[in-house]
Amino acid sequence: MPSDHQPPGPGLPPDLPGPPPRHEGTLIVGASQAGLQLAVALRQAGDTSPLLLVGEEPYAPYQRPPLSKEYLAGELAPEALAFRTPAFYAEQGIELLTGERVTSLALSGGRGTAHTATGRTLGFARLALTVGAAPRRLDVPGAGLDGVLTLRDRDDAVRLRERLADARRVVIVGGGFIGLETAAAARARDKDVTVVEAGPRLMGRAVAPAVSAAYRAAHERRGARVLLSTAVTGFAEGTPGRVAGVRLGDGRVLPADLVLVGAGAVARTELAARLGLTCAGGIVVDAAGRTSRPGVWAAGDCTAAPHPQTGEGRVRIESVQNAVAQASAAAASMCGAPPPKAQVPWFWSFQGDLKLQIAGLSAGHDATVVRGDADGERFSVLYYRDGALLAADCVNSPADYMVVRKALGQGLSIPPGVAADVSVPLKRALPAPGTPRTPAAV
Repeated sequence: MPSDHQPPGPGLPPDLPGPPPRHEGTLIVGASQAGLQLAVALRQAGDTSPLLLVGEEPYAPYQRPPLSKEYLAGELAPEALAFRTPAFYAEQGIELLTGERVTSLALSGGRGTAHTATGRTLGFARLALTVGAAPRRLDVPGAGLDGVLTLRDRDDAVRLRERLADARRVVIVGGGFIGLETAAAARARDKDVTVVEAGPRLMGRAVAPAVSAAYRAAHERRGARVLLSTAVTGFAEGTPGRVAGVRLGDGRVLPADLVLVGAGAVARTELAARLGLTCAGGIVVDAAGRTSRPGVWAAGDCTAAPHPQTGEGRVRIESVQNAVAQASAAAASMCGAPPPKAQVPWFWSFQGDLKLQIAGLSAGHDATVVRGDADGERFSVLYYRDGALLAADCVNSPADYMVVRKALGQGLSIPPGVAADVSVPLKRALPAPGTPRTPAAV
């Protein structure tokens, strides 16, 4: 994928020898989940024009969620991550160009040209940016030491898995999904693990306080240490060039021979900004994936889009479901068709035997209902606004998750009083289709 950390060169790179580029068809920059889905959706819609999918990594599009789960646990080989076989791309007429970083884009009179770091010139008539996000870096002393890693792509995961095999003391900076999934994998290998979170609770931007508290207790029961409201001010050097510890804001130094920084991700918007596209925490798109410039679409983790359920405001969602949904909507728009029906956002985080599944978006809630046994690691938290169901966090409770996802997909709600009664399965509490979404409390 293109890098947002590469400054523009002094000018456009020279063309490679050969015929001038054809300015036709679609160029998709970013061989991500969204990029591949967009290409496939165009073909499924009957689009037969030339289609070029360009990725910075030397690999064909692959699954990213398993990198911090099954792959890190040693359950998958790198080759098993690939979405499709090489033959698939040829059969679908999708030209795949890997190991190429697009450094500049230009549009003029309905035609476009892209230039890559190796000097290639690529012509196109339509452009889609599916460039994803980059791991957030810590701007502190020692951040560049050997042994301070991030986890975003396949090479990151290979390095982390290799280093984890020999590490004894592992410090995870960041108590979000990636950090906690890595902590679970490290504890499964009997490593000494400390999680350092700057905020007052784990997964604070994603889940309710009850879920945060339950996950802290669960990880501590499994042998990890969790430090909350704790700042990292730098990394200590031991052997020249190698990390030996993590410096905390209170002056302590945590010994570490391996550090994973899981401090979130930032949308890659540099190419979009150079092209003059509107960006605000991501490439701004509408529900059909259209950017502020005609002939340019975007999808996936790099975008800021209207709320998928209400159509209001702008949200940036990092998930497989959102990448697929946005790419499908963009493909429909490219073909002049209406976008598919908006889907309920869903997410998951498997941290060892802790299976968290989330349906919906909880932002704006004014009440929650805890259903089940948090101490027993099997419970759900349902979110409400004005009595209407918004979302649910379900821990080892797949039945609740499926019911909430179904309810939201059908525009239904479940009365809070009913949801709180664990003697009543949520499936039985699901109203019939057509029931008003804001029911009277029971």
